[in-house]
Amino acid sequence: MWSATVLTLFPEMFPGPLGLSLSGKALAAGIWRLDAADIRAHATDRHRSVDDTPAGGGPGMVMRADVLARALDAVGADDGRPRLLMSPRGAPLTQARVAALARGPGAIILCGRFEGVDERVIEGRSLLEVSVGDYVLSGGEIAAFALIDACVRLLPGVMGKQASAAEESFGQGLLEYPQYTRPAVWEGRVIPDILTGGDHAKIKAWRKAAAERLTRTRRADLWAAYQEEAAAVKKTVAEKSRKTPAPKRLGGKQAAPQSSPRKGDKA
Repeated sequence: MWSATVLTLFPEMFPGPLGLSLSGKALAAGIWRLDAADIRAHATDRHRSVDDTPAGGGPGMVMRADVLARALDAVGADDGRPRLLMSPRGAPLTQARVAALARGPGAIILCGRFEGVDERVIEGRSLLEVSVGDYVLSGGEIAAFALIDACVRLLPGVMGKQASAAEESFGQGLLEYPQYTRPAVWEGRVIPDILTGGDHAKIKAWRKAAAERLTRTRRADLWAAYQEEAAAVKKTVAEKSRKTPAPKRLGGKQAAPQSSPRKGDKA
């Protein structure tokens, strides 16, 4: 079972939105598991302190390495799940990274607060920093919601149609094509005729072209990566084609493939 353990100062925030819709139904069905652990439970002083002033001075407070380490160690270190720290300076949370996490056993997610966490616990507990975007939140919990939801919806049995996930934005390296539904005409705007014509080949081509157009105009970074991958695939196919030996010809005609003699045939 895919399992998420969230280390947070606010365990009462969970499951929150993860208890609703697709993720909530999957949670109730036992497809995945969620545990929220209170970091303050691992503080040792009577004030249950989890932070202190930054070394070298500066504004705000920093979460203590010793408290966080005890919280992480209490979860367990040998269950195979990666240890993640939601951080604006982390590696971008891409669909490829989400898919890789969804294929694994789950994740242990540390949600930072204040000015951040002591660098020593990041190094000492091999935390992988992950970012959901180039902006700063009050804490890592909102980012953890996004990461977990993105992973859970890819688990087998969660989405009604697996093909839907493959066609969504980023599923093929492109933004998703525009979607339409009834009514056929709304405020003078109509559904493109090609989508109601019933020709599935033309619909597929239209959707691919639309996805490429949107990606090219809105996300130059994704478009460059998409073109690079397409060029690499084309190169690989061409190399394989050159390496494939041509069939031998006998007397100017291609030799017929030989089959094994059947029982009863004469040699």
